[in-house]
Amino acid sequence: METNQPSLNVFERLNQWIQESITVKLVSIGFLVLVLLIPSSWIQDLIRERQFRAEEVMQEVSNKWSGSQTLSGPILVIPFKAIKKIDHGKDGVTLEEYTERYFLLPETLSVNGKVDPTLLHRGIFDVAVYSSELETKANFSRPDFASLNIDEANVFWKDAYMIFAISDLRGISENPTFTVGGAGKSTEPSSNLGISVRKHNSSSNDNDGSIPVPDSHDPSGTGIIAKLGWQTAEDFIGNTVIKIKLKGSQRLSFNPVGKTTTVQLAGTWNDPSFDGEFLPESRTITDSGFDATWKILHYNRPFSQQWIEGGEKLSGAEFGVKLIVPADQYQKSIRTSKYGQLIIILTFVALFLVEITRKIRIHPFQYILIGAALIIYYTLLLSFSEQVGYNIAYWIASLATASLISFYSVSFLKIRSLVVLFTSLLIVFYTFIFIIVLQQDYSLLLGSIGLFLIVGSLMYFARKIAWYKN
Repeated sequence: METNQPSLNVFERLNQWIQESITVKLVSIGFLVLVLLIPSSWIQDLIRERQFRAEEVMQEVSNKWSGSQTLSGPILVIPFKAIKKIDHGKDGVTLEEYTERYFLLPETLSVNGKVDPTLLHRGIFDVAVYSSELETKANFSRPDFASLNIDEANVFWKDAYMIFAISDLRGISENPTFTVGGAGKSTEPSSNLGISVRKHNSSSNDNDGSIPVPDSHDPSGTGIIAKLGWQTAEDFIGNTVIKIKLKGSQRLSFNPVGKTTTVQLAGTWNDPSFDGEFLPESRTITDSGFDATWKILHYNRPFSQQWIEGGEKLSGAEFGVKLIVPADQYQKSIRTSKYGQLIIILTFVALFLVEITRKIRIHPFQYILIGAALIIYYTLLLSFSEQVGYNIAYWIASLATASLISFYSVSFLKIRSLVVLFTSLLIVFYTFIFIIVLQQDYSLLLGSIGLFLIVGSLMYFARKIAWYKN
């Protein structure tokens, strides 16, 4: 028995060294931080999953009501006879006749519209839909066939018609009126207008931090067709008025098809976003709604004034208004979760300094429980933000987590002043992160200054620790 005594003493001394060593404590804390990175990544995946679910609901509701609307037109279409030479080699050359279409855009285009938004609810999610009344006035100049090498003798004036592209025909709530030169024209829906138009996907939220869905291009275009009933070139009339009641969701966009395009929109939505390639020349936003006016010249758009079938795509110049319900709680929650490791590290460092300076022992399992509370904080933030918004949810989750950790710290800190100090540090940490998240433009500056001050404070409190003593 006596021969084993020295080895037991060595074991006891080793055990005591492990318990009191600053280096071992730092290594164990670092290991715990690395372990807590795993649930932190799960939290970010959960936030993205909820964000994706919200966008799925928006897309589902939009599809049942009517999708985002993009309007292009009116466009004058006149068929003509074209002749193609076919070289058969030794058998000579033959001429083949076929029909092509000439497309002409208006000289001036003005749109005056009113938008009446409505919120539809699906579970905890809100989707912005709207009904609109639009009046479109266009003026066409006489077609210049010679510039495209088209013989006017080959033009089929009796087959001329106008098209008005609408990205989702389900949104037409009443029969549109199509007037040319004061005379009403009958209209028919079509899924093959012969033009390429850009369609906004209603689940695409541009730069608002949501999951992006790329725009699609419809090679034919959908909309309405109005036959003009002309017989000869003498019947040409360029003045056109279109009145339409249109439903849609989230977006209402326009293509600047006129040489000069003017759009004036008014609505009862007090938080609109003007998106697309052009911003309004003037806008007024009040608590009761908005009023905006755009003016676009043909110099500003990437397509021609006239072309032959297959020669142009009416895309790359859309503009309009977006009525998406703000869902920035997901963006802000993701940004907040990225600071999760920083909060854990700062909290653990604060506890470690208390251990060293006040000779208080904190068990690794107690660190784990505190780390778990700091991780669960983000599920609280996400779930409450879906109900009451990000700002209120942030403080509910922060105060709940700080209170939980504060009450638990009484069991090992013992001294009331230390508990108050530790709780105050947690509140300072969460306040610091909240300011960074809200101040997007200055987040880097504020974060850098804040971290600099934190490192300086750590240096100050750690200056008298005898690191090599243990």
